[in-house]
Amino acid sequence: MGPFIYDRRENMGKRILLVDDEKNIRDLLKFNLENEGYETIEAKDGQEALDKVQENIDLMVLDLMLPKIDGLNVCKQIRNDEKIGNLPIIMLTAKSEDIDRIIGLELGADDYVTKPFNTRELIARIKALLRRISMSQDYENESKKIIKVKDLIINIKNHTVKENEKEIPMTPKEFDLLVFLIRNDDQVFSRDKLLSKIWGYEFSGDTRTVDVHIRRLRKKIDKDLIKTVRGVGYKFEKVE
Repeated sequence: MGPFIYDRRENMGKRILLVDDEKNIRDLLKFNLENEGYETIEAKDGQEALDKVQENIDLMVLDLMLPKIDGLNVCKQIRNDEKIGNLPIIMLTAKSEDIDRIIGLELGADDYVTKPFNTRELIARIKALLRRISMSQDYENESKKIIKVKDLIINIKNHTVKENEKEIPMTPKEFDLLVFLIRNDDQVFSRDKLLSKIWGYEFSGDTRTVDVHIRRLRKKIDKDLIKTVRGVGYKFEKVE
């Protein structure tokens, strides 16, 4: 078998919005992402980010500390917008902003990277998140396109979750986590295992990321469907 050759063409056409008030950080990310084949758009404050996110954006890299509108409120407004509410968001935070980082995850950020960050790690996370979304969109090729659990109807092809005909907004990570747990119902998964399966890379943070996403899911669906197995992790309660 020959060596693996990375083809940057798989990233062509993907547009990433870089939101940071520090020009040197935007320039660094712009150079490296465009070298990988991505197209980048820049915003230096929260208001400009909200103006530009209305364009056709595939992913946002969002700094927490921003002029005009901070990253938390930008994230919140996006998640409350029906048209762009499922936009993948990676949040940039300082190491001292632990509480704000958890709040960011609560508000719907899919991932976070602490400053100062390793550029290669951030790009790896961007690729992993976009790849996850692409894989979920390819679910339509599978035989089972609709999953029904109690009053929930999960459409794999359309990437939607409905309860009693009302659509429940889901971020990409929430959707992937829910589908994974349902497809492996009654199996217990540790937080580390869920990080590996859903995030798809070696996670440098802690397992509270999983806890936050589980907590968000429980607020959106029947909380009794996802069980905590003390000292082990989580499982989806099998529904006969």
